[in-house]
Amino acid sequence: MVSGLKTPQPSRPNLPPPQSPNGVNEAEPPGDGHEAVMGFFDHLNELRSRLTKAVLALVIGTAIGAVFGAQILTFLKQPYAERFTALGPTDSVVAYFRVSLLAGAILSIPIITYQLLMFILPGLTKRERRFVVSSLPAITVLFLVGAAFAWVILIPPALNFLSTFQSDIFKAEWTADLYLSFVTALVFWMGVAFETPLVMFILSLINMVNAGVLIRNWRIAIIGAAVAAALITPTVDPVNMALVIVPLLALYVLSIGLVMIGSRINRAQAA
Repeated sequence: MVSGLKTPQPSRPNLPPPQSPNGVNEAEPPGDGHEAVMGFFDHLNELRSRLTKAVLALVIGTAIGAVFGAQILTFLKQPYAERFTALGPTDSVVAYFRVSLLAGAILSIPIITYQLLMFILPGLTKRERRFVVSSLPAITVLFLVGAAFAWVILIPPALNFLSTFQSDIFKAEWTADLYLSFVTALVFWMGVAFETPLVMFILSLINMVNAGVLIRNWRIAIIGAAVAAALITPTVDPVNMALVIVPLLALYVLSIGLVMIGSRINRAQAA
């Protein structure tokens, strides 16, 4: 009968459940979501840091542009060839700082682009970061090429059409605010659009985009180009819309070609 009794086993010490290196209990998920909230705030802090640097670069560039504001205004006035009309007491000041802001955006575009890419592409390897950093001079050059394209190719026919449209009924006397808002918007956003192919090429090198996705979404690209043209140009006439839509679609096709090349380079390096 004694043999039927169970021998008492030594009690095990109550050990805490295993934890991961960051201190989170692996046995059960955190119940209050504190880690997720902290991750969210980490992203907010990163966004704040990137925005602060981008805005600081823009402020410095705008200050430099303000020094040469009169020369920039004289240059931008050449296609109009007339003195601007200032209807309000602050129109001349607003126009001056508008062109200063445009100059600041052009000067700070490499830093703004870098901060944007570093935020939307976190966790890059050293190789991928090298791709991004080495592309900044080319991105800046493409922005200037796009701005020059808008100034030389797009703006003259657009202004000629607008100034001569129904000239027997309307007399073209443009205010500084409206004229400069049209010219600066077209110059700046075409400069940004010309950066797109190279940005897509860099994204393909780090395996973030492929040509198949771009080809399948060609209808969305056409709609997006039309919406962008409507936002860039203050008019909805077919002439100015076409002057913007055609280059945007050509840049989209160029982006597909560069993404194909980038994907091949990426596969060759991975092999």
